[in-house]
This record gives sequence, structure tokens and C-alpha cells, in this order.
Amino acid sequence: MVKQGVVPDDFNKPFFDAANEGRLVVQSCNDRLYFPPRPASEICGEGESVVWKEMSGRGTIYNYCVVYDCPVASLKEDLPFNLAVIMLDEDPGILMYSHLPGTAPDEVPVGAAVRVIFEETANGQKVPEWVLVE
Repeated sequence: MVKQGVVPDDFNKPFFDAANEGRLVVQSCNDRLYFPPRPASEICGEGESVVWKEMSGRGTIYNYCVVYDCPVASLKEDLPFNLAVIMLDEDPGILMYSHLPGTAPDEVPVGAAVRVIFEETANGQKVPEWVLVE
């Protein structure tokens, strides 16, 4: 599946830089994890700073849906496809989305263990995706 290119901004650049290195990171402040990335002023108290904490790359399928129609031209050839919600092992409040490469539409085992992989988008930027743990 060809993915749309991602252009990192000031807030998510460390996330995408880590993805290019094959690492999954999320923001952390005062021992709490945050995703998606946001300005430090929204998550930390005054004088506190955000750090990027590396995750294990393991999670669980929380839920999913099957996408049958999509306005993004580059995704139309892959219809239908799964869109799964992945809950990170480190924090059940951190949810990420994935197409679940290698899993047929509507054959998603909710509750199954997954691990992160990194796939390249149309512009070369890597993004995290999740696959079932064998």
C-alpha cells in the first residue's frame, strides 16, 4: 500500500526522525506519556520540558474498521483495507492507527499482540505500522 507522504512540522519532527531510524518515540513530561505530539505548553507545567521517550514497539489491537471507500487517490487501489486502533503496551491511553499490513480485511483479531514496523511513504518519510506477532 503506497502511503501519502508526510511532512513533519515543529511538533512532530522528533517523532518522524525517530521513525526514519526505526525507533518509536512519544512525548513524555512529568512521567506521563503523550501522543499525538503537541506543543510543550499544552502538556507541561511552566518550566518543565518535553522529552521523547522510546517505546518497546509492542501493543495490542484495541479495535478496527474496514475502509471501503477513500478520497485519497493513492489508497484507492488497496480498497478495502483495515484501519486498526493499536494500544501501546507502555500506556493503554496511547492509541495509534495502522493499516495492519499482511492482515486481510475484516480478519483482524481484536486483542491480539502486535509489533511496530516502519514503512516508507511516497516522499520517503517512514511511518510506524503494526503487524501481528507470530
